[in-house]
Amino acid sequence: METFENVFQPTHDDLWQKDYHLKGKWNKEVFKNDNPIILELGCGKGEYTIGLGERQPETNFIGIDIKGARIWKGALSALNEDMNNVRFIRTKIEMLDSIFAEGEISEVWITFPDPQMKNHKKRLTGSRMLQSYKKFLKQDAFINLKTDSDFLYNYTNELIRINNLEKLEDINDIYSSVDEKHILSIRTFYENQFLTRGITSKYLKFKISNKENISEPDVEIEFDSHRSFGRDRRE
Repeated sequence: METFENVFQPTHDDLWQKDYHLKGKWNKEVFKNDNPIILELGCGKGEYTIGLGERQPETNFIGIDIKGARIWKGALSALNEDMNNVRFIRTKIEMLDSIFAEGEISEVWITFPDPQMKNHKKRLTGSRMLQSYKKFLKQDAFINLKTDSDFLYNYTNELIRINNLEKLEDINDIYSSVDEKHILSIRTFYENQFLTRGITSKYLKFKISNKENISEPDVEIEFDSHRSFGRDRRE
């Protein structure tokens, strides 16, 4: 991927306690337009980033993942299709405030993340991570969660409730509610596997305000029977 012009791979030294050289400059120097920038966190092979970019050509998309072998497929596809509105960054999500400036990102997609049942600090819709997103999100930015995990869906719903966050959409069975033209009909390889096993996909869309701290809900953990604990199944 060193030769891919649409992939950025900052090192730990590039980000540790300092700003990445493109922070605050992604529109001007990378996309060369003023269109909104939307992130997909834990993008895996980039299927959703690519799908979003195809359906919304006037919006910029950046897929984030730490595993280069995953990103490679999506990055190559974007290059082959001349998708100028799609980029990828290989980095840890915890480092994003060194990469993006305040208000630089308009929206976040989180697609089929590990629910991190025993560690709420690593949960991508947990209070700690949502607080960190505030450092680079625009005021009242949208968070989109698409998941096959009943636990993560219920947990995030409870977090929204106790923090009085504005919930815009709540779908507990996506494919009984939307048609193939809907943006939620974009499917990943692993999502297709789960759907064939009768496991439904769920969706939440909500806003987070930059003005308030986000509290952690007290949720009793129930393991998803179809998940192997501790394993990221996009490997």
